[in-house]
Amino acid sequence: MKQKKVTFADIAAYTGFSKTTISRYFNAPDSLTLENQQKISDALTELDYKENKVGRILASGKTEFVGLIIPNLYMHFYSEMLSQILDTYGTYGYKFLVFAGNEKADVERKYIEELLAYNIEGMIILSGTVPSRELASYGVPVVGIEREDQFISSVNTDNYMGGVQAASLLRKSGCDIIIHVNADMPDSQPASGRIRGFVDTCKEYHLPYELILTHLGNTFEENRERISSLTDQLEQKYPGKRKGIFMPNDTHANVLLNILIQRYGSLPDTYQIIGFDNSPISREAVIPISTVGQQISVIANEAMKLLSEQMEERKKRRPAPQTGPVHRIIPPVLIRRETTA
Repeated sequence: MKQKKVTFADIAAYTGFSKTTISRYFNAPDSLTLENQQKISDALTELDYKENKVGRILASGKTEFVGLIIPNLYMHFYSEMLSQILDTYGTYGYKFLVFAGNEKADVERKYIEELLAYNIEGMIILSGTVPSRELASYGVPVVGIEREDQFISSVNTDNYMGGVQAASLLRKSGCDIIIHVNADMPDSQPASGRIRGFVDTCKEYHLPYELILTHLGNTFEENRERISSLTDQLEQKYPGKRKGIFMPNDTHANVLLNILIQRYGSLPDTYQIIGFDNSPISREAVIPISTVGQQISVIANEAMKLLSEQMEERKKRRPAPQTGPVHRIIPPVLIRRETTA
């Protein structure tokens, strides 16, 4: 037989509390003593209460939804970060509405309007197209990951240390010239730290180096065309020299690796390659790629923890005002594989 649904009236009768008190337990638990919260919690277990999520949303206005905007799903870092963030549901209980903005500010603003219409409780933003000042004005907690973050909280990798690690590994690999390829970006972008760390290390050890700042595109076709052209330039400029190449991410490092293998049948001795992020493609590549590992699962959990703390604080009767953005830095881990000596 179909089991009868347990109502607030049933819980009230079981505990001796009023229905108003039971409602407060679900919608404003901070207004009850810990002892009374525990009594009601025990009653829910005894009565096998199944929560009516829709009813709770209508009563409290709290949806337990978090908006998530990523630049794209092509770059393996973003797809892996998305997977790790979604996995935090079991820990924090928040559900996600996800959009891929494709680095178009007008599109992302429409997505944000859509998310706010769903009464989301917070946002995690990986895309950098909408300025943090604007994101902070939307009236919900926001945490950024690897993007400009002056006015919002954030969780980022120590990109400078990552640049130092990459240059140091290539230095020890006996390269004649070491090269860093990256986009030309302002200092406000966390990833710019990779460039500074690379250059400072090269200067410290008096290493011959070249910095190539260029946009490699947003699709596989664009990546392949531009990295193939870049490879032609390097072979003409440094014929026969042992080239250590620090790519901006593992996706681009894998494209470079594939181009070289298709040309020569294997990775030539004149090339050493290191990527950045330690997304699955780095270890799944035909030749596993050395990389500066961003601790993606740690970053995802820290971002959700930080956002959860801010969202839960806002639910209290007297939330403590936030003094300013909180920025957490996660150290990178150098991972040596077969593309470096």
